[in-house]
Amino acid sequence: MLECRNCGAGAPVDEHFCPQCSRILALGRHGDYFSFLGLPRTLVIDANDLERRFRDLSRKFHPDYFYNASPTERLASLERSSYLNDAYRALRNPVSRIEHLLAIEGLPSAKSEEATAKVPPSLLEEVFALNEELDEIRDLRESGADPERLRARLEQARAPIEAKREEHERQLQELSARWDAQLAPSGVEGENASAEDKRATLDALRERLLERNYINNLLASIEREMTAVPHG
Repeated sequence: MLECRNCGAGAPVDEHFCPQCSRILALGRHGDYFSFLGLPRTLVIDANDLERRFRDLSRKFHPDYFYNASPTERLASLERSSYLNDAYRALRNPVSRIEHLLAIEGLPSAKSEEATAKVPPSLLEEVFALNEELDEIRDLRESGADPERLRARLEQARAPIEAKREEHERQLQELSARWDAQLAPSGVEGENASAEDKRATLDALRERLLERNYINNLLASIEREMTAVPHG
């Protein structure tokens, strides 16, 4: 619960304005972008609805409306405006939306040093093959090999990694749809997911994100080698 600093009334944490005196509430410790925007914790979001909610709250929180208000209200408008921008940026992108869901559901970040230091088992073969290929390409480049030939080899090395990335994008979409179905009330679309089922879906989402991050790192390695190839 939040406490209105103007009248002392209590308000649910998801309220933006005091239900008693209508003054803007201090942000407090919120932490949930979905509920802040009045959305369920679903991963498939209507972009137009998200945009509408963002614009509506942007107008309500705009500091210009609180120019003559008390210092407490001016600070609250700034805090809520800033938090709203963070929420909108996170939820409009499917990947950062998943990352935020995992965070508020209590799972460790897929971007932590511990998470990114170890090669995901499912990618060991690709990582080993790519590192060997890049080592050969570096040796050839240093020995003055034809740049066009090197670029062709790098493009060839990129193809299976890109295919893996596209496969992971599809898997993330499928898992996102599964999570949303598991949130549906009993009897809707035949779903009545247990806590264990939901946790399994969240774990799978995190694994896909870990692999996706590593795939992006592999593609970045190829791009660095591509820029190192001389022109001409």
